[in-house]
Amino acid sequence: MAIPPLLIEQMEKRLVSLHKASLELVREMSLDNLLEKIASIAMQQVDASYSAVGVMDADGKLERFIPNGLTRDEIDQIPHLPSGKGLIGELMKSKESVRVQDIKQDSRSCGFPAAHPAMTAFLGVPIIQGQQQLGQIYLADKRTGTEFSADDQRIMEMLATYAAVAISNARFYEELIIRDRALTRRAENLALLDQLASTLATSTDIDEILDRGLTQLMDYLRLEVGEIFLKMEDSKNLQLLVHRGDGVDSLWKRSMYTIGESTVGRTAQNGTPVVLNLSEYEYADLNPDAKAQGIHQLAVLPMTGRRGVVGVLCVSTCHPQPLDDLEVQFVQAISSWMATAIENVHLNESGKRLAVLEERDRFGMDLHDGIIQSIYAVGLTLEHARLLMTEDPVQSTSRIEQAIKDLNHTIRDIRAYILDLRPRQLNNENLMQGIQRLVQEFRANTLIDVNIQGPDGELASLPEEQSVALFHICQEALANIAKHAKAHHVEIVVWSTSDRALIEVQDDGRGFDLEKVKLTIGHGLSNMETRAANVGGDVDITSEPGNGTSVLAWVPLPQIDSMIIE
Repeated sequence: MAIPPLLIEQMEKRLVSLHKASLELVREMSLDNLLEKIASIAMQQVDASYSAVGVMDADGKLERFIPNGLTRDEIDQIPHLPSGKGLIGELMKSKESVRVQDIKQDSRSCGFPAAHPAMTAFLGVPIIQGQQQLGQIYLADKRTGTEFSADDQRIMEMLATYAAVAISNARFYEELIIRDRALTRRAENLALLDQLASTLATSTDIDEILDRGLTQLMDYLRLEVGEIFLKMEDSKNLQLLVHRGDGVDSLWKRSMYTIGESTVGRTAQNGTPVVLNLSEYEYADLNPDAKAQGIHQLAVLPMTGRRGVVGVLCVSTCHPQPLDDLEVQFVQAISSWMATAIENVHLNESGKRLAVLEERDRFGMDLHDGIIQSIYAVGLTLEHARLLMTEDPVQSTSRIEQAIKDLNHTIRDIRAYILDLRPRQLNNENLMQGIQRLVQEFRANTLIDVNIQGPDGELASLPEEQSVALFHICQEALANIAKHAKAHHVEIVVWSTSDRALIEVQDDGRGFDLEKVKLTIGHGLSNMETRAANVGGDVDITSEPGNGTSVLAWVPLPQIDSMIIE
């Protein structure tokens, strides 16, 4: 049977209208706006009183449901979204369209929820892409009062094809937006972590580390209250050291907890982060004021360094939107950075204490093996002289004179140790001025003759870093001469070449076996080599037993670009 020309013409008009409408769908990137447009176009195309579009999640459950044709009051009175039963449930399971004349008369119907308007005719079309059903288009009650036709069904199935492409594009766009936001957040987090790590790495004060770390963290995530508990020296207790936030005086009932006690103590014990939802549960160890001030969520995180947990970080928010996994990970990273910075401070302090103890031991050994033994020997000499005063006055006098000489040597040694211990710097001086001052102090304390040669102004422009290195090398060399060389004369020569500044300190003392000393190299020689190497220079030491010692050090001069004049 031939189709009348009028019907063909009507169908062509509907197809042209549908095509124009579909162009709007492709351009829409917001999924919610897209679903509203699909529902509106569907209702217009088949002249329906009601329409709706549902989309499903990965588990096949209804994720979104956008109705059209109902008032806001009617929508609000409906107790719940479709639950996947009745005709809608049938459509969600099928890849075929469903078209019925009267919903109430269909065996698959399970009725409507309370307050839902009555509907009669029904047309449901699945939105399919490949083998996956993305959602459904629902239509009810044509305005003409007639049932939905086969042409209506074909038009809606074509619309569903367009809708499938548009929904996939919108979802892909949403995923891109989410990824972009996540990447942006990660980049911002990393930038703050880098900034904070640089700040904490240079800090030597634990209070400053805790204050900066917690303040920047709370400002960045807009957190209302934050607290930090640190392990005490006994490692058994956690003490509240920092509190930030005006709304609540404290998050917890107490300011000190034993390891393993309460949420704070258990977090320190097991090293596992805990996120508490204050709106759903009651926590006995929390300060009642915390919940009263509207705090929704509390994150309790261990501050874990290289050597274990050093404390506990607590942050809370009053935001309706709780901290997400990325934000919790970020807070954990900050707490770890603070823990590492605290460990570094402790290690630095331990290193300083160890260095002091080592220097104290070295100084004690030097005193015991040198000065104390010398004084003890002088005491024995004087005791012997006292016994000889009546029996042999001449021998007694000789002993006393020897004791006086030994005491003078001991006094010289003591002055040498004082010279070595006294800190020295270049005090707004150039290199030659600083060395001349060192020589004056050395002469006064050791009574050793010193001759110094060098330019008065040639090295005045030597950079501070290189000048300080040569100054300290000269200081170390003079200190070694005072303590060990037993020298009578010292020569110091300072000069420069085209690319180097040099200094040589030479004495006529007892010298030493350089190979033996290298096996047990002392602080003095090692320090000279280190200071020179730090500025790109070097030190050459020559010595032989009985022939004195020479220390030759050099540092590079800055290269000045030559100017060519045409």
